[in-house]
Amino acid sequence: MKLNDFDLAVTKLINGISGQNLYLDTAMIWISAAGIPLLVLAVACQWWTKPDRQGTRHALVQAGFAFFLGLGFNQIILIFVDRIRPYAAGISDLLIAPSSDPSFPSDHSTAAFAIAVTFAVSNMPKRALWFGIAALTVAISRVYVGTHYAIDVLGGALTGAFAAVLLQSLY
Repeated sequence: MKLNDFDLAVTKLINGISGQNLYLDTAMIWISAAGIPLLVLAVACQWWTKPDRQGTRHALVQAGFAFFLGLGFNQIILIFVDRIRPYAAGISDLLIAPSSDPSFPSDHSTAAFAIAVTFAVSNMPKRALWFGIAALTVAISRVYVGTHYAIDVLGGALTGAFAAVLLQSLY
């Protein structure tokens, strides 16, 4: 099976569930829209954490930088990759408003995984686990609502992770 076939199969599998359950559709639309602002809020609220305040604050600042660095990497990738959105190609059913920018990589996935991986490389395993689950949920929601292919969210996860690891090595 070629990568493109796998990508289409996973995309259709996840998006194929949409439209069958109003509650799940509503939850996934909400996660897709509000997931990143909620992750940013969750990061910001940790500023006042008592244990290891200085270490936590360094990780929070690093997460913010990784977030923006990952999105910057995406802008460079977009110069070279202009992938049509799956709904525009007739691959997925769209549950949200259409987007005019290219599909690869997913900015939502990049941002979410930049945060999660920052906590992982900052030796904060509990936070990394919870932010990782949230990042995975945001990524899946983007495929579910029909705006991304599976490879788009994987690519976003990789650019976010790369930004976090790069900053950790420089920080």
